[in-house]
Amino acid sequence: MTNADAPAAAASADTGPAHAASTHAAPYGTPEIPRVAVRGEARLEVDPEIARISVAVNARGTDRRTALDDLTRRNADVLALIKSYGDAVEKLETGAFSISPELTKRGRGERIRAYHGRVHITAELSDFTALGELTTRLADLELTDVTGPWWALRPHSPAHGEARRQAVREAVKRAREYAGALGADLAALVELADSGAENAGGYPAPVPPGAMRSRVAYGNGPGEEAPALDLEPQRQTVCAHVNARFTMTPPDLTA
Repeated sequence: MTNADAPAAAASADTGPAHAASTHAAPYGTPEIPRVAVRGEARLEVDPEIARISVAVNARGTDRRTALDDLTRRNADVLALIKSYGDAVEKLETGAFSISPELTKRGRGERIRAYHGRVHITAELSDFTALGELTTRLADLELTDVTGPWWALRPHSPAHGEARRQAVREAVKRAREYAGALGADLAALVELADSGAENAGGYPAPVPPGAMRSRVAYGNGPGEEAPALDLEPQRQTVCAHVNARFTMTPPDLTA
């Protein structure tokens, strides 16, 4: 290349990128290629798929061994009762275990008055008919606390996918309405951002309003069966939100 050719080559190199940039719309759109940004939302009310109950087994004895023996026996009775419902129970888990001394409030020295034992068990059921019967039978056992139920959907419930699809359709509908108000049409989808799809249900630690909590220190007499509890499943709310950006044809601002 000669020196005479160098300025021409440099000019060609400088104008190339600028020319290429001019052929693309700016991120915020241009008068020739305007953009419209919308938010799509969906909210569904569906029946729950699972219910969870929490069971606390208690024992108290004047010596540690007695408390442990009673706690072991009662824990085995609770587990056997829950397992007897077979496939209706989807999950059974043992949580915290504790055994602690109770000191006398009067007198000198550290004198132990009694020992307290406790085991926490969580059960998850999908058969709500069995749930009503199981809760009352558990509550009928001695020194047993039953808390719940807490209703929920499974993490991969089809309801979550349906809510997301409805949110996308709502975003397209809203964008088309905006474009139509300007005498334009949607041209292409530029961006679709998932801003979250969540189940409003959950398992709070405190007893929520409407939850059942029961403590029975001693069971019924021989031959007496606790009646099944009539439980009404709580409807679950599923929400989905998406942000979408579209390009559209130039609007007719003369109308």
